[in-house]
Amino acid sequence: MEKIEFEGLGIHLYEETLENGFTLYMIPLPEKKNYTMVYATRYGSDIIEFAKDRKNMKKYPTGIAHFLEHKMFEQEEGEDPFTFYGKSGTDANAATDHDYTKYICTGTKNFKENFRFLLQYVNTPYFTDENVEKEKGIIEEELNMYLDIPEFVLENKIKENTYQKHPRRIDVGGTVEDIKKITKEDLYDCYHTFYQPNNMFALVVGNFDVEEAIQVVHEEMKDRKNCDNKKPLIKEYQEPLEVTVKEETLTMDIRVPKVLFAVKFSKKSFPIKDHQLLNIYLQLITTILFGSSSIFREEARQNGLMSGMYYDWEEVENMITLTFHIDTKKPNEVLKELKRVLLNIDISVDDVERYKKVWIANEVRLSDYVEAMNNNVFSDIILYGKPIVNRIPLIRKLNKKELDKVLQHFEVENTTEMIALPKENN
Repeated sequence: MEKIEFEGLGIHLYEETLENGFTLYMIPLPEKKNYTMVYATRYGSDIIEFAKDRKNMKKYPTGIAHFLEHKMFEQEEGEDPFTFYGKSGTDANAATDHDYTKYICTGTKNFKENFRFLLQYVNTPYFTDENVEKEKGIIEEELNMYLDIPEFVLENKIKENTYQKHPRRIDVGGTVEDIKKITKEDLYDCYHTFYQPNNMFALVVGNFDVEEAIQVVHEEMKDRKNCDNKKPLIKEYQEPLEVTVKEETLTMDIRVPKVLFAVKFSKKSFPIKDHQLLNIYLQLITTILFGSSSIFREEARQNGLMSGMYYDWEEVENMITLTFHIDTKKPNEVLKELKRVLLNIDISVDDVERYKKVWIANEVRLSDYVEAMNNNVFSDIILYGKPIVNRIPLIRKLNKKELDKVLQHFEVENTTEMIALPKENN
């Protein structure tokens, strides 16, 4: 077992890796009352075409990773997870995203029993023709329900307009047409390919005993063998830098108009090759320009330009995309102002130093919350392949000179914009 300090936070990460490649990450916070555990696979909705034997590429229906997540809660024998956890007042959940699937358990007692059950039920798939067919109707109903939510529709639409080839342009849940094609054989294929110890990990944060966690993992995981030590060959899409659609206007059942705006960047174009450091600088730029205390937000509030806004970064192959979601009664004015700020970035040394202090304070504050710490470390593992324990020292080293190098390649050229307007009868 390896013990590593989170620099500047006063807490430690314990890491235990088994011979089969499975890794357990543990962050004990004994002063807390609760714990959160996650059992995850590096398999999400982006992976729909792969070769198990590295020779014969096969394309699977979209949404199959999400479908598989649903079916993992069905057990051949014994209690289903929700019944088991409900008896001790423990919350159980799961989530599928583009690049992962995770199974979650949050509680205040019965840690050892709950952790053991989490590993056991995810390690024992049970698919039949009957239960797969039954699930299709449930997921179809879920997808149709989301189609009545404007924010969901717009989120999918902006991705379609941003990406040309990559499955990121398709919703995590897939399409109704594809869901109907899924078979139990497809599910077992995907499970046995990606739910393997060397492609999975567990993360536990909060009030628990490290030795108990290690004991459970050794008992439940040490005899699990990888079906094939060779990793599957996953299709690469060579996503172009150009967007699919430059501009689009549509009408929807909404009360307030919405603006969505996305910019695609080539990761290779930036001079900083350190993955994490580049992401920190990009986050620094957008927070100073568009964060809650930014000049843009303040002026937009004063001028009544918008009533709500959020933005996010995501990575797809060698692309990095920045997407804005804005509620506004003046969509054209907001778009004009947004582009003006992006095309005329002016960040001072004082801006950088002030934000560094705020960022470090937030890192310290969030480390005191079990679920926030779990979410942050989980994101690090998915994005970088490991927890980042030196984020605060990296933030302290941020400087205007290196920032300017990034800004020289911050080219706002490959963009897509969308305006959603209320229907006239609203």
